[in-house]
Amino acid sequence: VQLQASGGGSVQSGGSLRLSCVARGSILSDFPSNALGWYRQAPGKQRELVASIRSRDNVSYVDSAKGRFSISRDNAKRTIYLQMSNLNPEDTAVYYCNRLGNPWYWGQGTQVTVSS
Repeated sequence: VQLQASGGGSVQSGGSLRLSCVARGSILSDFPSNALGWYRQAPGKQRELVASIRSRDNVSYVDSAKGRFSISRDNAKRTIYLQMSNLNPEDTAVYYCNRLGNPWYWGQGTQVTVSS
């Protein structure tokens, strides 16, 4: 597994979760030089980019995540994070991490379920 996401779970509306994604294996050396993102895929919907990060000062979010999600990275640990707060049922999805552009192999992701 090259990208291992974790931290998902079931929460009620308004709750918070912190996702982590660690890179392993052959992509370790590429990790620091790549723009990275958190994606999500809800049942019956296409995968969408939720947040991306190039550096601490160069981040972006989909409109629905602005003000609620915060993406960060630790290149030394080859890990990116997604702090999610004020979650709502529309955030229910499997969350994945990957690089922007030419993706590495997609991992299994981590399930986030938000109940009303």
